Amino acid sequence: MPSTRGAGLTSPRVNSDRRGWRAAIRRAIEFLGLRRSIVGLLGMVILVGLGEHMAEQFLPLYLIALGGGFISVGALNGMDNLLGALYAFPGGYAADRFGTKRSLLLFNVLSMIGFVLVILIPSWVAVMGGAVLFLSWTAISLPATMGLVARVLPKDKRTMGVSMHSLVRRVPMALGPIMGGALIGALGVQTGVRVAFIAALFFAAVSLVLQQVLIEPDPPRAERMAQRAESRPWRLWREMRPELKQLLVADTLVRFCEQIPYALVVIWAVGTASSPGPVTALQFGVLRTIEMATAILIYIPVAYFADRSQKKPFVVMTFVFFTAFPLVLFFSHSFAILALAFVLRGLKEFGEPTRKALIMDLAPEDRKAGMFGLYYLIRDTIVSVAAFGGAFLWALRPGVNLLVAFGFGLLGTIWFAIRGHDLGRVATGISLN
Repeated sequence: MPSTRGAGLTSPRVNSDRRGWRAAIRRAIEFLGLRRSIVGLLGMVILVGLGEHMAEQFLPLYLIALGGGFISVGALNGMDNLLGALYAFPGGYAADRFGTKRSLLLFNVLSMIGFVLVILIPSWVAVMGGAVLFLSWTAISLPATMGLVARVLPKDKRTMGVSMHSLVRRVPMALGPIMGGALIGALGVQTGVRVAFIAALFFAAVSLVLQQVLIEPDPPRAERMAQRAESRPWRLWREMRPELKQLLVADTLVRFCEQIPYALVVIWAVGTASSPGPVTALQFGVLRTIEMATAILIYIPVAYFADRSQKKPFVVMTFVFFTAFPLVLFFSHSFAILALAFVLRGLKEFGEPTRKALIMDLAPEDRKAGMFGLYYLIRDTIVSVAAFGGAFLWALRPGVNLLVAFGFGLLGTIWFAIRGHDLGRVATGISLN
């Protein structure tokens, strides 16, 4: 007769352990705000991001290899900044008008058409044309993404949802360039980049299926029509709350602080052939890793506390870190001090998800994506001037560039500290108790 003593003694314990693990997993899922739609969104972010950083990161090399020259590279960079600003509002309008799910489907298909152009036509002109379709996917889809977070998660989980989005975005940022670089190393620039775009096309197709399966259906058409999606930004501007306008002013000033030296930081650190900097290119890569690791480590704990307290202090601290970076960089002439500067650069993500969550909290319930898009349209259009002005300041003296950037950051931080309201309490009604 088979013995059942062992099974009889261990079965309750095993079942208890399993229940404990399941309960722990459920608590973790709830803590991180991982609803089904959010999981679909995060999967989309990883897949599309891998394609973006595998292929798009190496477009300058590809353009030069195809005979486009440095002028085409400059035009690509300028187009990226311009489209990033101009696509934000139409992306928000589309999400409010047609729904998140349909909008993300449309944005993915447009990107895939751009990938196909690059794959099939090895010409720098075709690359520029395709780039119009895929270059600013993040900008055009971000309002829909934030709108989905606001719709799916309760107010006391929105910062966590935005933080998870920001954290997960770092995964393809770390892996994509390595994968793309390996393809170029094995196949050469032209073949390697085209194969990278084939991989990007595949990832986008998988992402398209994933988002359509996991993301919850859009509201019924009658409900969406009742939302009266606004296509005229000046009318939407009149609906923007004063608290959000104060944040927009401060954020724009602080982004000047970021963008004035942004493209030139590597030159300060590594230098040029005629004037070497304090670190090597490899050490600069380590500095970027320090920045990314710092950002990843702070996302979840900051989101936890921001969702349970007033949000303004977190945004102010973010602006402080933005402001401190160019000042510390000005005094950085060794790897150790540069490492401190890049820790500060990573800490600028301290309240970034909180700031995005504030935008969604303060936007009208029926036009959250559209208001988010308008915010970024205004901010990024103005800030695009800083990218050009920074080069002229650097030509005067690199130190002038960094100190002017610090001045803009200081002005924006003081503006928000004095003029900004306690947006967290206004938006959510959450007290400190």
